[in-house]
Amino acid sequence: MSHLQQATLHLAALIEHVAAPDRGAVATFSGIVRNHHAGRTVQSLCYSAYEPMAELVCQQIVAEAEAEFPVSVALVHRLGEVPIGEAAVLVVASAAHRGAAFDAVRWVIDEVKSRVPIWKRERYADGSEAWVDPTVPSGTVPVRGPS
Repeated sequence: MSHLQQATLHLAALIEHVAAPDRGAVATFSGIVRNHHAGRTVQSLCYSAYEPMAELVCQQIVAEAEAEFPVSVALVHRLGEVPIGEAAVLVVASAAHRGAAFDAVRWVIDEVKSRVPIWKRERYADGSEAWVDPTVPSGTVPVRGPS
């Protein structure tokens, strides 16, 4: 299973991927593109990545989660332009019981956000763009001003 894709993400496919008769719990996380950030109107997001490394890190995170928790995990992150309201990332964990599934989903998305070399560029209603960077006070670094 590839962890990176340009096409629309489908939660049902990931749930099916981790489903099994001995797993009574499925927990999911859907990261949906919202229409605002830091008081600005967002029109869309564009995700880019160093794909070979990002894919490898995603594989490692899934393997680590499955070793740490009694779960089966599916993870997929969107690349390219993602419109408002569509999923940018999906994480699904199935387990015998809900606690492990919830714990694994939270752990996986936190690891994805901190370790995977995927970059997010926001496009705003005024025509400007910025890279999202939580390490700077504003949370973004401008790409270009209004058109």
